[in-house]
Amino acid sequence: MPNKKEFCTVRSCFLFFFLISIFNLQGQKLDILLKGGHLIDSKNAVNSPMDIGIADGMITEVKTNISVKSAKKVIDLTGFYVTPGLIDMHVHVFMGNEPGAYIADGATSVMPDGFTFRSGVTTVVDAGSSGWRNFKLFKEQTIDKSKTRVLALLNIVGTGMRSRFEEQDVSDMNPVMTAHCISKLFPDILVGIKAAHYWGDFKQVDLAVEAGTRAGVPVMVDFGEQDPPNSIESLFMEHLRPGDIFTHSYSYGPKQRETIVDEEGKVKPFVFKAQKRGIIFDVGHGGGAFSWRQAVPATEQGFLANVISSDLHTQSMNAGMKDLTNVLSKFMAMEVPLTDVIHRATWAPAQVISRPDLGHLSVGTEADIAVFKMREGDFGFLDVRGKRIKGTKKLEAELTLRAGRIVWDLNGLGAVDFEK
Repeated sequence: MPNKKEFCTVRSCFLFFFLISIFNLQGQKLDILLKGGHLIDSKNAVNSPMDIGIADGMITEVKTNISVKSAKKVIDLTGFYVTPGLIDMHVHVFMGNEPGAYIADGATSVMPDGFTFRSGVTTVVDAGSSGWRNFKLFKEQTIDKSKTRVLALLNIVGTGMRSRFEEQDVSDMNPVMTAHCISKLFPDILVGIKAAHYWGDFKQVDLAVEAGTRAGVPVMVDFGEQDPPNSIESLFMEHLRPGDIFTHSYSYGPKQRETIVDEEGKVKPFVFKAQKRGIIFDVGHGGGAFSWRQAVPATEQGFLANVISSDLHTQSMNAGMKDLTNVLSKFMAMEVPLTDVIHRATWAPAQVISRPDLGHLSVGTEADIAVFKMREGDFGFLDVRGKRIKGTKKLEAELTLRAGRIVWDLNGLGAVDFEK
C-alpha cells in the first residue's frame, strides 16, 4: 500500500499530465492543417506555397507558415497544387427511372457524388434538367441527398429536358412561373435559366430572357439543332443580355449550329465583340460539343471561353470528356496556363452565378478545397469526334474536402499508416 506521501506524489503527477494534455488540446485550435501546398486562388491573387487552417468546416487561416502544433491533423501537401473546390457549371444530375425520360428524371443523368469529388469538384450547377413543374422532385430526389453542393439552372420548359419533343412545347415555356420558382421558392438553389434544343427561331431564347429579367438571373443557351442554323451574331448582340451564357462554345456541327470559328479557321470578329459586351462563353464539353477544329484555332487566336465545364452525363463521361480535371488538362495541352485553367473552374463560374461565397480560399469561407498532383508523361486527349491531341501534363485529384471534411483521398494523404 502506498503511503500518504507517495499517494500525493502519484496524484500530483496525474494532475500535472492531465493539465498538460488539456493545455495541448486547447492549443490545437485547428481540425486540419493543409501544409506546404502551392495555392492557386485567382480571387485573392495567390499563386504560391501557403498553409490553410480549417476548423468547424471553415477556413480560419491562410498563411505562409502555420504551426503544426495548432492542428489535430496535419496533411503535408508539399509538391501538390491546392485550389478552391472546383465548380462545374454545366452538369446533368437529375437521375431517375421515369420511362421514356431523357435527362429529366432519366438514366442519362448521373448521381453527383459518384463523379464529383474524385475530380476535385465540390459544387455543380445542373444545366436545366428540370423545369418549374418537376424541380421539387429533383430537389427531393437528388439535391437534398447529395454531399456535393448542387445548384441548378431552371429550364424555361416546365417539364425540363424530358425529351426533345417536350422541349419544343412553347405553351409550356412560362416566364412567370419560371421566375416565381426561382425568386420566390428556391432562390438559394436556382441560379439561372436554361434554354436548349429548340428547333425553331428565337422564341424559346426570348421567353427565357424574359424569365431571367423577372428573376434577376442569367440565361444559359444551348443554341443548336436548327437547319439552317440561326445566327449566333444575332443571338449575342440582339437577344442575350450581358451576363447571359452561350454554352458548347467549341462545338462543331455547322449544318445545325453556327460555329465561332469559320471554315478558314478564323474566329469570327463578332465573337470577340460579344465577349467584350459581356456574353459569357461556357465550354460545356459534353458527348458531342467539343471539337479540336474549333478549340485549337480559337485558343491560338486569343479567344478563351470564360468558364470551363464538363456537361457531365452518361454519354459524355465515357467518351472524350471523362471528367472535369481531364477537360482542364485539355486546355493545358493547348498551352493555356494552369492559373487560367483553374480560374475558369473556380472564381469565374462563381461570379457568373452570383455566388461570391464560392470559388476561393478566403478566411471565413466554407472549406471546399481540391488538391491536385500534376502528372508528367505522354498523354492523349480526345475530342468528341475521336481526334487526339497529345500533352505532357495532366491534373489528377489527390484530395478533396467538402465543408472541411475529406470526401476523396486517392492515395491516403490524410490517413495514418497501418501498423501491425
